[in-house]
Amino acid sequence: MFKQIINTKSLIGPTITRIVLGCVLFPHGAQKMLGWFGGGGFTNTMNYFTGAGHMSYITALFVILIEFFGSLMLILGALTRIAALGVFGLFAGIIYNVSYANGFFMNWAGDKKGEGFEYHLLVLGMALALLFVGGGSFSIDRKFSSK
Repeated sequence: MFKQIINTKSLIGPTITRIVLGCVLFPHGAQKMLGWFGGGGFTNTMNYFTGAGHMSYITALFVILIEFFGSLMLILGALTRIAALGVFGLFAGIIYNVSYANGFFMNWAGDKKGEGFEYHLLVLGMALALLFVGGGSFSIDRKFSSK
């Protein structure tokens, strides 16, 4: 089963997809986990999510862990399918619980209550593609799946 999870072919498409997705998600995860890039760090983010965000402790914890460690796993191509599944679940939850009510489009003008789900839909598509094909070339998964 482990071999099926890491199995991937030497393809450049999934490599680009996972690195770009990981690099886009990493700053958000680092904000939440480490307080980098103007973020609140782990304790403040947990307090916000469980207080104003009305999330359970475990849900808030998973959000932070998936964004931080999942993005690193994607960048490295380590257990890419597991990271992609986590990201897919996270962003499906964000659309369902937060963004769907705000419509499709992002709030570029700042005149709506929140953001739409167009960005989240792109993340879902990228994560789904990685679930099917794996990490591609130059991934830790590829190094071990070729043996």
